[in-house]
Amino acid sequence: MTLATITLIAGSPADARAADAGQPQYYEVRIYSTPAEAQQQRVNDYWRDAAIPAYNRMGIRPVGVFTEQEASATNKVYVLIPCDSLEIFGAIPAKLAADAVYQQAAAEFLGATKTNAAYERIESTLLVAFDGMKQLVPPPADRRPEVFELRTYMSPSESKGLNKIRMFESGEITVMKEVGLAPIFYGRAVVGSHLPCLMYMTCGVSPEEHKKHWQAFSAAPVWKGLQSDPQYKDNMIGMIRVILKRLPASQI
Repeated sequence: MTLATITLIAGSPADARAADAGQPQYYEVRIYSTPAEAQQQRVNDYWRDAAIPAYNRMGIRPVGVFTEQEASATNKVYVLIPCDSLEIFGAIPAKLAADAVYQQAAAEFLGATKTNAAYERIESTLLVAFDGMKQLVPPPADRRPEVFELRTYMSPSESKGLNKIRMFESGEITVMKEVGLAPIFYGRAVVGSHLPCLMYMTCGVSPEEHKKHWQAFSAAPVWKGLQSDPQYKDNMIGMIRVILKRLPASQI
């Protein structure tokens, strides 16, 4: 893999500088449980035709919509929503309620009945971006990845969770960018399940390339040094790893 390839995947230096500037963003990761392919389609159509246009009218973009890589009737739908502040995030329900265009486009989805449910349940996590990467970095438009990997790292205590974030900011993030893992966001969960935990997303142009990038990360001297540093010992107790693909509604 050449440096040019990494640059294409990870974005320009200007993108990297922008991601580290300003106030940290907030991210909602919303997960829809859908026990049928028809429901997955309904969730995608709702975001494509109603929700994303409404969120974009609020200035909230880009919104990511994904599902699990392997096709299954029980796949979940994952939605990534970036907000520049808690105030913006908190204002979303009222703005959606007042948006007549959204209400008309979303009426069938919002009013789904028990016998014709659009999904089973929604699980939501609110995160605040790491200081080491304060803004979401979407993949370049001319280099659309096939693979998106969402990881959740759980820690045994809040202090150990902050310790794991310091580990990321002390070199992990930089190495991930250098080897082409193309991180999209990093966030510490402030509300949600599996607390204390953090979540982040990387991407790759293909499963094969994505695997190579992880191998390069594992072999990187900086990562090996962090991994063996006693100050970061036992800061994780588990990981949830989901390999995703983009749905048609997605702006990422």
